[in-house]
Amino acid sequence: MSSTRRASLSIGRAVASCALALCLLAFCAAARAGAQEVVHYQHESFPAFEGQLSAGQIESATFNKKAHTLHLLLKDGRHVLVSYPSHEEPQLAAKLRASGVAVTVEKKKKATKAVHHKLRYIAGGILIVVIIVVLAVLLIDRRRKLGEAGGGAESGGAQGGGAQGGGAQGGGAQTPSSPGDTV
Repeated sequence: MSSTRRASLSIGRAVASCALALCLLAFCAAARAGAQEVVHYQHESFPAFEGQLSAGQIESATFNKKAHTLHLLLKDGRHVLVSYPSHEEPQLAAKLRASGVAVTVEKKKKATKAVHHKLRYIAGGILIVVIIVVLAVLLIDRRRKLGEAGGGAESGGAQGGGAQGGGAQGGGAQTPSSPGDTV
C-alpha cells in the first residue's frame, strides 16, 4: 500500500468520524431542545395548607377547578398539592388574596401535539441521511481507488479483448486509463 493511499484512507476515516461526531452532537441537541424540567408536587392535607396560609409561607397558588386541587409554591421553594372541597374555591381564593398571595386559575389547555417526539424523529432522520451519505462517499471513493490501482497495473501491458477487462469497469467497452492510452 502506497503512502498516498494510506494518507487518503486516513483522511477519509477522519472525515467520516467527524461527520459521525457532528451527527451525534446534532441528535443530542435536538433531544435536549424537547426536554423540559418536570415539577413534582408533594401531596399535603387541607389543615396543613391552612396552617401554612396563616403562617404566611405561601408565595403563589394556582387553582385547578376540574380536579379541585391547589398547586402551591412555598417561600422555601417547595411545590405542594392540596385537595380542597369544591364549594370552597371562592372563599379560598379570597383568603389567599387577602394574605398577599398571587392567585391564578388554571385554564383549559388546548390539545397540543408532542413537539419533543417530532424533534426526535427529525433528528433521527437527519442522522440516518448523513450516515447514508458518508457511507456512499466512502464506497465511491474506495471503488475509485480500486479502479485506479487495477487500471494502473493493466495499462502497462497489452490490453486484449478477451476475458481481461479494463480494470474496475467490469467488461463492456474498454476505456483508456490515462490520456495517452488508446483502446
